[in-house]
Formats: sequence, C-alpha cells, structure tokens
Amino acid sequence: MTASSPTRTALALRHIAFEDLGTLAPLLADRGYRIRYRDAGVDELDPGEVAAADLLVVLGGSIGVYDDEHYPFLTATKAAVSARLAADRPTLGICLGAQLIAEALGATVAPTGAVEIGYAPLTLTPDGRASPLSALDGEPVLHWHGDAFEIPRGARHLARTPGFPHQAFSIGRALGLQFHLEADHRMIERWLIGQAHELHHVGIDPRTIREQAATHGPRLESLAHTAIGSWLDEVEATR
Repeated sequence: MTASSPTRTALALRHIAFEDLGTLAPLLADRGYRIRYRDAGVDELDPGEVAAADLLVVLGGSIGVYDDEHYPFLTATKAAVSARLAADRPTLGICLGAQLIAEALGATVAPTGAVEIGYAPLTLTPDGRASPLSALDGEPVLHWHGDAFEIPRGARHLARTPGFPHQAFSIGRALGLQFHLEADHRMIERWLIGQAHELHHVGIDPRTIREQAATHGPRLESLAHTAIGSWLDEVEATR
C-alpha cells in the first residue's frame, strides 16, 4: 500500500501545535492512512468521526487529565476515547494521550512533583520485550512529562525508567506511551521555544536537549517506525 492510494483514516487529536505526528506521519502515509488533525479546544470533536477512524492517535499536551474544570473540552475527549476503547478500535496515546487512555480504563493519573525531560533510555519489562516495542529496550527516547499513570487493570506493563516506572502499556488494540517516539529531531527547536518557560522553571538548559536530539534523534526515528509499524501490523491484522 502506498501514500498515493490511501484507504484508511488516521485521526490525530492535537493539543499543542508543535506536538503533532512528527516522524510517524510519513509512516502512516506509507501504510495508506489519510491523516486528519483535530485541534483540542478549537475544533468541535465529532464522536462519530472518532469512532469511525481506522486509527485514533491522541497526542501530548501540557494540561492534566484532571483539568476538566479549567479545560472543559476534556469532557468530550474523554467520552470519545472511552467509547472507542469500549469498541476495541486501534488507539495510540502519547504522553497526555496515554494518560487519557489510562484514566478511561479506570487507572489513576496524577502529578508526581517531579519531571522527566530529555532523551534517556527505556527499560522494557518481559512483556515489553515480547511486544512491538522490543526494539526500544535500552534505547534513549524523548521524555517530557511530570504526571504519571498507573497501569490499567488487565493491561500489559511494557516499559519503565528509574523515575517513572510506568512508561507504556497495551490492552486490546490500544497502546499508551508516556514518552515521545514521534518527536522529529529536525524540529526540536519548536519544542524548546514552546516549552521555554518550563525548561527555565525546572533548570534544564535547552542546549542539552538540542544536543541530545542531534545525537539520538535519527536512530530514534528509525526505531519508532519499527515499533509503531509492528504495532500497526498487529492491530490491523485483527480488524
């Protein structure tokens, strides 16, 4: 299947302009997905569109899943995600997206009082090493989070880091990733500018992340295609 003849739809729920599908967009296009974005809090969310998409990707953002009172659009997002999970439709959650999936499945999501920002290795669990994420074991990925999720009941715990032991889970045809496989190292400056206040507040020099992106980004792009491609092979085979 080629990008010139898409037969599937990938719907991406985007919370921050620069946190898009990044390096995953060419992968999806090559697999025949037509990509549509819906910007949270700006575009009205159509539950029917969410339910009908062949793939839903819920992207990252700086708000918390518990911020409904301040960001009312979260209510509609949560309802649409919950309905999709109940129907066991292919769903990928990244950072905030993974936290929304975890909460929808009854798991606790809460601030930790700490942050994990920058490229650092993952350690896969035994389930993780037997999963589509197997290529990521010991590999540096981009972390940018302070909230953490518990592993939902019935889900497989796939990855950890020393500071955030719950980094990835899968259940049915849903995959939740606390970290960012999609971040394009060629566009890391957008992240550094967009999150300048947070970086200053926690005392992280943007030059460090810029250097890490140049060092680890090209390999991470290849590994991301391997991991997400393998996951898509699994979920597409069970349509």
